[in-house]
Amino acid sequence: MKVDEIVLRSFRNYTTAKVAFSPTVNLLVGENAQGKTNILEAIYFAALGTSHRSAEDADMVAWQEQSAAIELKFVSRDIDGLLQIHLFSNRRKQIRLNGQPAKMRDIMGTLNVVLFSPEDLWLIKGAPAVRRRFLDNEISQANKSYYQKLLRYQHSLLQRNNLLKAIRDHRSPIDQLDIWDEQLATLAAAVTAKRLESLRKLNMLANLMHRKLTNGKEGLTLHYTIQQVQAESPQTASEFVAWYQEKLAANRQQDIARGSTSVGPHRDDVMMEINGQNLRAFGSQGQQRTGALALKLAELEFIKSETGEYPILLLDDVMSELDASRREHLLGFIKNRIQTFITATDATNFPASFTGRKFIVNQGTIQG
Repeated sequence: MKVDEIVLRSFRNYTTAKVAFSPTVNLLVGENAQGKTNILEAIYFAALGTSHRSAEDADMVAWQEQSAAIELKFVSRDIDGLLQIHLFSNRRKQIRLNGQPAKMRDIMGTLNVVLFSPEDLWLIKGAPAVRRRFLDNEISQANKSYYQKLLRYQHSLLQRNNLLKAIRDHRSPIDQLDIWDEQLATLAAAVTAKRLESLRKLNMLANLMHRKLTNGKEGLTLHYTIQQVQAESPQTASEFVAWYQEKLAANRQQDIARGSTSVGPHRDDVMMEINGQNLRAFGSQGQQRTGALALKLAELEFIKSETGEYPILLLDDVMSELDASRREHLLGFIKNRIQTFITATDATNFPASFTGRKFIVNQGTIQG
């Protein structure tokens, strides 16, 4: 999988830009706030339909413009593709895949990416929502069916929460919850079962990567934690359906009072341990950085194992955050097998043997 060419129009600080990329490593060098990360953001957005920097599509439209465009020529499974996305300041985006109108749920998994940035330390230190998003993005790119079920779950959750508020305010009868509880339990079971299945594989890969990064001194273990589980949790989707139905019924009055659903995959978390110690609570800064890097390398291998090819790797200003040993391991891992885009303020963090294409980014222009 690789991006051959990108065309940007009125995207962030780019008036127009057209760049052909190397199939190996592409190094984007420039001072801060010149537009390096904007290139990575455009590729990430094309793959996942959302920005890693902003919740609003309109934020990516250039100042005083009404619309922006991203056009990507790419190769996936040895087939050429063309992805075109138009963003607007006042309405929903429009997507075309190979000239045909499409929705994000249709193209998820067409172009797969893994992003690693300094903020990924929050995978370890941040709130559970950060780790859930990491897991959901990873599985969704490898499994379109999961992505569609996740969207349906989120929609059903929103509808149930709205109904809970209406019941609390005496605007709807309580028995209307029955049909939503049945639907939500089925979708929650499918989402949770797939997360557990995927995390078992990711756990094995992350532990392997972490041991390589630490010369076998430390092992990384991932645990999926389900809220309100006191004993051994269910494992299969069918077991989870009955479990969720039971929990939703037991928590009904509490949920009505709060106006929100207290149990479900939207409440779960992923706990990480180094040699049996909680990485978030007891890990050093160096251990947390190593853990985050191991997770990203494991994510690359997970998507490769599920889809048959490596995703595109986006490294946003992370080389300066890694010591020489970790930089060498990372560059050795990606060499000649993963198309990679790297942003940096200078090239001094790269060895003399570095091979790839170098671009200079300055005030919304790219030369290279």
